[in-house]
Amino acid sequence: MLRRIAAEGLGSLILAATVIGSGIMAAQLSAHNDAVALLANTFATVAVLAVLINLLGPISGAHFNPAVSVVQTLRGEMTWRDSSAYVVTRVCGCCLGMLLAHGMFGLPLLQASTHMRTGFAQWLSEAVATGGLVLVVMGHRRPSDAPWLVAAWIGAAYWFTASTSFANPAISIARSLTDTFAGIRPTDTPGFIFAQFAGALLGLVLGQWLFNRADSPAENLQPVSGAGKTVV
Repeated sequence: MLRRIAAEGLGSLILAATVIGSGIMAAQLSAHNDAVALLANTFATVAVLAVLINLLGPISGAHFNPAVSVVQTLRGEMTWRDSSAYVVTRVCGCCLGMLLAHGMFGLPLLQASTHMRTGFAQWLSEAVATGGLVLVVMGHRRPSDAPWLVAAWIGAAYWFTASTSFANPAISIARSLTDTFAGIRPTDTPGFIFAQFAGALLGLVLGQWLFNRADSPAENLQPVSGAGKTVV
């Protein structure tokens, strides 16, 4: 369990440092061109997700996401005790990743974001991004598919959702503590987190119906050892 917790904490730290750090670098180099900055931010996030899931998945499952852990617990794939430990570890890891990103770019370590992200469109976007992630987690057939499927979904959702796809309560908390390109105002964060959990639960309901392998033709059934275990 200690190794799994360490893997989750390290992965969350690196993920948050990448999301926030690449946003800082992109903003500095793009001459305030938000489209270019978001493109760079997307590429870095997609790349690090694929690496982290491949690297740490065999140890901890590479969850990095409290909303997905709740879904897995409701499916009976995790205990509430383990899920709670993972959630705390991920939030702490993401906050440490935020501090690391600030330190690497010489910024004040402790900040509060002033980047407003609120309203129905933003909340709906977060529900869609997180619900889609849950569908990817539940629906992929081979563990080896998880890294590229998860990374591809998050990369796409950066661009087709109004919120740029946080899709992760732990990341949302860390991003509320950085007044940079990736930030979100602390007062807006609860709305994002609520939408993420709501989207995850909707994804769970849809996924249980859509991917009910008991109803699938026998020839389409394949071993899915680890399916739903390797997530972000």
